Amino acid sequence: MLKDKIVFVTGASRGIGKAIALEMAKNGADVAICYSSDGEAAEAVCTEIHALGRDAQAYRCDVSDYQQCSDTVKAAIAHFGRLDVLVNNAGITKDNLLLMMKEEEFDRVIATNLKGAFNMMKHAGAHFLKRKQGTIINIASVSGMMGNAGQANYAAAKAGLIGLTKTAARELAARGITCNAIAPGFITTDMTQQLTDKQRENIIATIPLKRMGQPEDIANLAVFLASPLAAYITGEVIKVDGGIYI
Repeated sequence: MLKDKIVFVTGASRGIGKAIALEMAKNGADVAICYSSDGEAAEAVCTEIHALGRDAQAYRCDVSDYQQCSDTVKAAIAHFGRLDVLVNNAGITKDNLLLMMKEEEFDRVIATNLKGAFNMMKHAGAHFLKRKQGTIINIASVSGMMGNAGQANYAAAKAGLIGLTKTAARELAARGITCNAIAPGFITTDMTQQLTDKQRENIIATIPLKRMGQPEDIANLAVFLASPLAAYITGEVIKVDGGIYI
């Protein structure tokens, strides 16, 4: 479905980003693996992709750094020849109640989760404009749609990412570029593994499907949005949340 597409995925060394990278490769794409700190994990993902018969290259980049994003996008284009799809998945959490939250906790989450996506869209988008085609997929969150106690910074960043997605979709559509967002609910990742058993039970009780999702649930939708099957879809925010926010 993605034969010979070139896909750039941020935060791709683990969790949802890793699942997206692998699923893209399984569907015929070559993948640029962007990571922030765990180079060994990123190289392991590349090894898995090579075993699938596809090309992969790892790039260390702090997505909150505008110049690093520019340099990384250029390096990926130099290696692969072009980019077809950008997946903005990189994200962090610094949870705290609003009145207890430190300024640094708020600023860091906004810088990575929102400005990081802007930085990548700015630089990859310029490449897409020249080619008059491209696909942008932003990984948002239902927290950005419904709010979540203890996540003022995260929810604000993801709500901002939804607004960024819709604006980019309007601005870039005339050049053949689509931009959509996926809003996961509670997905089994390193982040949710930090929850206590009681917290996990309480969360599952609020999910109509009575279970957490898997990274592959997000990856499957990302593959669809990156494929020709989704060519007439842009500006959408699609929830993958087991019904938690209906």
